[in-house]
Amino acid sequence: MTTFRQHRWQSFLQGYEQRARILISCPDRPGIVAAVTSFLYEQGANIVESSQYSTDPEGGTFFLRLEFDCPNIAERKEEIEAAFAPIAAEFEMRWQLRLHNDIRRIAIFVSKAEHCLLELLWQWQAGELIADIALVISNHPDLRETVESFGIPYVHIPVTKETKADAEAEQIRLLRDYQIDTIVLARYMQILSPAFVAEFSGRIINIHHSFLPAFIGARPYERAYERGVKLIGATSHYVTDDLDEGPIIEQDVARVDHRHHPDDLKRIGRLIEKTVLARALRWHLEDRVIIHGNKTIVFY
Repeated sequence: MTTFRQHRWQSFLQGYEQRARILISCPDRPGIVAAVTSFLYEQGANIVESSQYSTDPEGGTFFLRLEFDCPNIAERKEEIEAAFAPIAAEFEMRWQLRLHNDIRRIAIFVSKAEHCLLELLWQWQAGELIADIALVISNHPDLRETVESFGIPYVHIPVTKETKADAEAEQIRLLRDYQIDTIVLARYMQILSPAFVAEFSGRIINIHHSFLPAFIGARPYERAYERGVKLIGATSHYVTDDLDEGPIIEQDVARVDHRHHPDDLKRIGRLIEKTVLARALRWHLEDRVIIHGNKTIVFY
């Protein structure tokens, strides 16, 4: 599998060795775009994509995402960051410069439901998710054969009320050892502790059905059927200590009616869940998401 991974990234990155992205958020005021673009011009950069948004032109927050080509950017990254620091300080910026070929390492957490996991693995295998899926962690052994067929390590860590603290300690140890950048909860049916969430703040992506909070708890599709819902959907969000209430990255819905039984709702729901999760992860990997309080700015 190592050969496949190396070939996949080498093939994709050809021609993009000089590309980078900068994400900025700061208090809105005149001159921000001019200062940033002038700086990039002075560095010999050519901007290939630009997106910006202001919450309020007077006293609001300004968000900017620029993708650009710059000669020898990999060798000059630290030098460019140091040169940009005074501008960032002047405009009180929160900012990040990331190389296009800085591939994130991902861990997928899963329980027994396989639909979201398989969608991510298929898209990754096809080169549509540009990441290194370093390992899969599960509280059940059921999906080991499926995951290992992709050449990805599968780690089974049982979780019970009595062993939860020890299980999370082992999970965190693995995530550190594998140098994981992003965690994806692909229908992982365990609540993460505040300590775990704090360790990876802003880097854990979850998926859930959009009935929440209307149908919290067990058998949500059966209860939705009993209520005669007309729309079902899914929400992908960053994980916070508030259960299923973190900053939303992506959502989608499908219309249903009286002809759809609970099994139909589950089938449609699975399709939406896996699509929404993969889309949210892709935007995260491409640095198209900026967290702002308990919401996100997403530059599609």
